[in-house]
Amino acid sequence: MVKLITAAIVSLALAFPQANPDHERRLSDLEKKIRQLDPSFRPNSGQASMDDRLRMLETKIDALLAAKAAPAPAPVQAPATPIQTISIQGDYSKASDTETRLPISGYMDFHVNKDRGDAFRPDFHRFVLLFGHSFSNRIKFWSEFELEHSIVAGGEESGEIAVEQAYLDFLIKPYLNLRAGMLLHPVGIINERHEPPSFNGVERTFVETTIIPSTWRDLGFGLTGDLGHGFRYRTYLTASLDATRFDAERGISEGRTSGFDSSMRNPAKVGRIEFAGVRRLTLGASFYTGHSGFRLQSVNPRVTLYDLDARFSYKRLDIRGLFAHTWVSEAGTLNQVLQRQLGHNPNMGSQMRGWYLEPGVHLFPKRLRHDLIAFARYEKFNTQHRMPAGYLPLRQFDRSSWVTGLTYKPHADIAFKFDYNFNRNASTVVKAVDGINLGIGWWF
Repeated sequence: MVKLITAAIVSLALAFPQANPDHERRLSDLEKKIRQLDPSFRPNSGQASMDDRLRMLETKIDALLAAKAAPAPAPVQAPATPIQTISIQGDYSKASDTETRLPISGYMDFHVNKDRGDAFRPDFHRFVLLFGHSFSNRIKFWSEFELEHSIVAGGEESGEIAVEQAYLDFLIKPYLNLRAGMLLHPVGIINERHEPPSFNGVERTFVETTIIPSTWRDLGFGLTGDLGHGFRYRTYLTASLDATRFDAERGISEGRTSGFDSSMRNPAKVGRIEFAGVRRLTLGASFYTGHSGFRLQSVNPRVTLYDLDARFSYKRLDIRGLFAHTWVSEAGTLNQVLQRQLGHNPNMGSQMRGWYLEPGVHLFPKRLRHDLIAFARYEKFNTQHRMPAGYLPLRQFDRSSWVTGLTYKPHADIAFKFDYNFNRNASTVVKAVDGINLGIGWWF
């Protein structure tokens, strides 16, 4: 098309003899057309004849046509929108305005456990995948899908499939954001940070699986935020515990409904504030309070739990510790009601208490990529710390344990673990049994 136009333009120019005064106007029109093709073109007639000027225009047009005919360079592919990371806590962070798929993440752990006098018990304990999505810089989704014990076959000894987290974050301001869905309760250290490389020991701590019932999750909604100066918080309204499942050995742990057949008739309140404004130091305080008798007619006991915890590192030394205390109101009446309904006395305590202290030493030089941590943890936990009037404590549930072992990390996200548990209780009849554990866990 450009060639045809050019030929027509040149033919018109040659068709007019030089003597014709209209030639100048025609040449001016040609120059205007060339400038449309090449805005940088500037005519330079000087003393050239009409024929010379037409030849100059022809040459210019030929050059423009050659340039137009050259193959256009391949378009540069725009870089793909980078995958945006999102923390499991999902607190406020800047992101692009566009919708973005987030990576698949996960963690797994394989255990071999043995109590004294028993055979070794291998178990692929957890296979967990985490999925996220960023709808925009203000709306994000995060989830955690877990398979326990490698298979679900419907029998009593089979595994479990569970949704541990599935929530939306609506990010408003750094200090004020909305979260809703299946939420991990922000209580203690391990409940929100339970990936295998994040703690020492093959199994999670006794205190944080008995006094604090990790993994503790339920349906709810609430607020999260960063207050600045190292302070951050999370506070939710959630479904309540189920008091019909409380017992003497595990306390309130079996009362978790985990989003199935839950009740928010009397929503529970749970919250946490953390301080991380000093390098290598994190301090936390958590609370939970809520009624738990939604399946009972004549009693509605309130469960209240407080915890204080700390993590500190200095050079090659790590220290972490936690203290937790639980109150169960109307525990005596609850025992009577459950005895009538279930046919046995659960002997629930009115107060439960637990604490632990764990130092760990990094044995390898800091310059090495591998790490070896030797640790020792002392735990004291009692689900019968105080009893309601008329009930006696079962001394086998006043327990303590020394857990000592090694954690080897060939990579920061992979941990080979070994520990030995020296278990004790206050009973003279029922003796605690020592145990040995081996495991490997990884996070990606």
